[in-house]
Amino acid sequence: MHGFARSCIKIRQTDRSDSRVEVGEVPLQAGAGSRGIPQFGLVAEQVEKVNPDLVARDAGGKAYTVRYEAVNAMLLNEFLKEHKAFLEEQRTVEELKKQVAALTAGLQKVNAQLEASKSAPQMVNNP
Repeated sequence: MHGFARSCIKIRQTDRSDSRVEVGEVPLQAGAGSRGIPQFGLVAEQVEKVNPDLVARDAGGKAYTVRYEAVNAMLLNEFLKEHKAFLEEQRTVEELKKQVAALTAGLQKVNAQLEASKSAPQMVNNP
């Protein structure tokens, strides 16, 4: 219909003991050129619940198939956002490490001065 293989619940019923069904991933039948390599897909109705823009619809307006090109683009976008946040967190960690090192050095200097003042002879002025 839209140049996509159908991926609706009616043709994706599988054994309910299969853990992949819980996350909406289902095995697909091998098509031409698959060479027996297992393939998996998503159920259009389940994807529609998460994001209606990620499914193509039939003439009746029902979810017909998953728009995998849109899913791939969305996943890449999310990955890039998470990667950017990770890099920012790494920079913050590095800055905090430098601050801790500077504070530790300062504390050691103060401790050394305190120890030196304890061991130095003290003069008492008695009138």
